[in-house]
Order: sequence, then structure tokens, then C-alpha cells
Amino acid sequence: MLNLLWGILLIMGIITAAFTGNLESISNTILESTQDAVDLLLVMAGIIAMWNGFLSIAEGSGLTRQLTIRMRPLLRFLFPHLPPSHPAGDYICANFIANILGLGWACTPTGLAAMKELKAFEQERGNTSDTASSEMCTFLILNISSLQLIPMNMIAYRSKYGSTTPLAIIGPSLVATTITTVLAVILCKLLDSNKEVL
Repeated sequence: MLNLLWGILLIMGIITAAFTGNLESISNTILESTQDAVDLLLVMAGIIAMWNGFLSIAEGSGLTRQLTIRMRPLLRFLFPHLPPSHPAGDYICANFIANILGLGWACTPTGLAAMKELKAFEQERGNTSDTASSEMCTFLILNISSLQLIPMNMIAYRSKYGSTTPLAIIGPSLVATTITTVLAVILCKLLDSNKEVL
């Protein structure tokens, strides 16, 4: 549906430009946009490479494992039915750490692995349905709310497009994501307690 909408808007823009004599500006804009896209891609590739390198170093040095161990009390609170030694816990912690650092692209593989392990956990408990479990829903909601201390994507975009203070986004981002995460935790706990009552 979205592809159709974009296609219609693009055709309408070209037709309007043709009738108003602005076809040259359309072609110039397309060329400039493609150059901007390539420039942004290079900037983001550099940032992704740098932070993924930091994550690899943190993993190799044992820092990620230590952070995971320190996050166990939080995991027990958020996922009370998940055994402490279950592999899903490690993936969930890695996902949370990547989110906190604002590394959305690093969250995807850990998030998928966590969901796969949570599905295996459900099957171990005898639930073979395709319905998402409470743990899966909680993880998804927390992943979407995404508490971020360092919103690297936004900082990169602001730097690329000439912001004089690209780091000014850190404060508002921290406040907004803290509020959404706290509300997400409250919502998950309320829904989970209602489910247990039913």
C-alpha cells in the first residue's frame, strides 16, 4: 500500500512539474538526493563499523558478559518466569545494551535471537501455539520503547545535515525514552497481572 502511495505521489509530482515547466528542477533534485543518500550511507557505515567494533571489543573483553550479569535482577523483575540461566536472557541483555547505546542496527540480530529463544522456552513449557507469550510481548514492547543514553543515529543525522549542536539531542532523547520505557514496564506488568488473575 505504501509503495502504491509513493508511486502515485511521484507520478503526480512529475506531471505537475511537466505542466508548470519545472522538469529541470525535478531532475536536479533527483541527482542531489541520490548524492545526499550516498553521503549519508557512507557516514552511517562509518558509525556502524565503529560501534560494532566497540561492541566486539566489549564482548571479547568480557564487559558485555559482566553487564549481562549485572542486569540479571532487572531481567528477573521483567521476566519472572524466565529461568536465570536461559540463553534468551543473554540475548535480551545484549539487545538492551545495544538500545541504550542507540545502536538500532545492532538490536535486530539480538532481538531476533531473543525471540527465537523465547519461542523455544514456550515450547519447553508445552505451549505449541503461534500466539506470542507474555515474555515475548514484554520484550517486544521494551525493545520498541528503547531507552537510549546515546542516540547515535540522530547524532549522526544532525552532524551530517549541519547542526551546530548535534549532541543537544541527548537530553530530550533520554527524557523521552525514559518515559516511554517506564510506561512500557508499567503496561507490561499490569497486563501480566491481569492475565494471571484471569
